Amino acid sequence: MLSAFIRATAQLGDPAFRRPLVLGLLGAGAVLAALWTGMGVLLTRTRVFENPWLDTPLDALGGLATLVLTILLYPAVVAAIMSLFLEGAIDAVEKRHYPGSAPPRPVGFAEQLGGAARLIVSAVVLNLLALPIYLIPGINLVVFYMLNGYLLGREYFEMVAQRRLDPSALRQLRRDRRAKIFLSGAGVAFISTIPLVNLVAPLVAAAAMTHQVRSWTGGMEQTAPRDG
Repeated sequence: MLSAFIRATAQLGDPAFRRPLVLGLLGAGAVLAALWTGMGVLLTRTRVFENPWLDTPLDALGGLATLVLTILLYPAVVAAIMSLFLEGAIDAVEKRHYPGSAPPRPVGFAEQLGGAARLIVSAVVLNLLALPIYLIPGINLVVFYMLNGYLLGREYFEMVAQRRLDPSALRQLRRDRRAKIFLSGAGVAFISTIPLVNLVAPLVAAAAMTHQVRSWTGGMEQTAPRDG
């Protein structure tokens, strides 16, 4: 796993990585701003007691909760949005390191958008459910990395594997390698919390997962792309 991340990091200067980086960050910024605004309106405009002496402190807490949730959702939201633009980066990894591979199955935009939407919804729901646990020092970090390790590991694995494997083979490989997929996702969640490094975390994750899936399948050129 470590070698996959090292090889992925070494390719960050590839010109094919620039477009997904710029478009992904712009898109993720827009979605995060929309989430922040929506959650802020919901949490600060809701009147629980209809008493300004009681509702004003709750409004302040609502603003803080909005900020915390936005930070917590950052890794998954950025991963979801950048997944719409990472096809070229994954192609660049395969062309450089695995020349001669069979052409991948084209993944349509609707399929990519559906996967991104599922990831964002799952991240919002699961992080909201885990919000009380995030108030417990020490445990909150463990829960954050475990939760996002699951979400990000599965997202990047499926993003790469669906290009080469049919659904049944993909599910079987995910079951066989679930521990490594989770650890990879947890690693991505960790680097997503490091300022500046988090900007390139999705690119590193997609490239590293490409190397890992390649090693797990014993050679992508041996797997037939799916139709449609």
